[in-house]
Amino acid sequence: MIYIKEMDKSCFQIYDTIPMNVYVHTIYDVKRIDSGLGGFSFDEVEVEPYIKDLSVYERATEYEANFDIRNWRFYMAFDDEKPIGAMTIAGRTPELNMLSGRDDACILWDIRIIDRYKHQGIGQKLLDMGIQEAKSDGYKQMIIECQNNNVPACKFYHKQGALLSKIDMYAYYHEEACKDEVQFIWYLDLDR
Repeated sequence: MIYIKEMDKSCFQIYDTIPMNVYVHTIYDVKRIDSGLGGFSFDEVEVEPYIKDLSVYERATEYEANFDIRNWRFYMAFDDEKPIGAMTIAGRTPELNMLSGRDDACILWDIRIIDRYKHQGIGQKLLDMGIQEAKSDGYKQMIIECQNNNVPACKFYHKQGALLSKIDMYAYYHEEACKDEVQFIWYLDLDR
């Protein structure tokens, strides 16, 4: 039986056992039109397949050392007692640049599902629960970051009604392993 449960920080070591693999076989190739004044074009193009493990960038066991997590919520999905998915919603944290000082917005900080459980609606159930709780916490929008090489995530957020609102072609420029990735920031209105 698969179920979802809100957790506290005592779950962080278990949370971190869930990989966050992205199977990349296409990317959104982003091109500026008229140096950006004419907008951007997005073409989904095939690339040499590879796997990107985003969990190397996000470790729940490190959250508290880096942030005030009092206004964060943590969720996990289980198959019986086996952890199969997790999600973090970050809210009301002044030091988070993505919030731009807003206290009416939260961030979908992290969502991950074990590979063999993907495409079974678990991510949707996690997100639905997070949205309901975010609304009850008084948030009006959820801010979501992903990259142009995570096409499945982009399609998932688009399906939720999120609007792609920021594109940063240099967001990861200082990180050699991902300097060519393009940052996408989505905004999801929670009063839907």
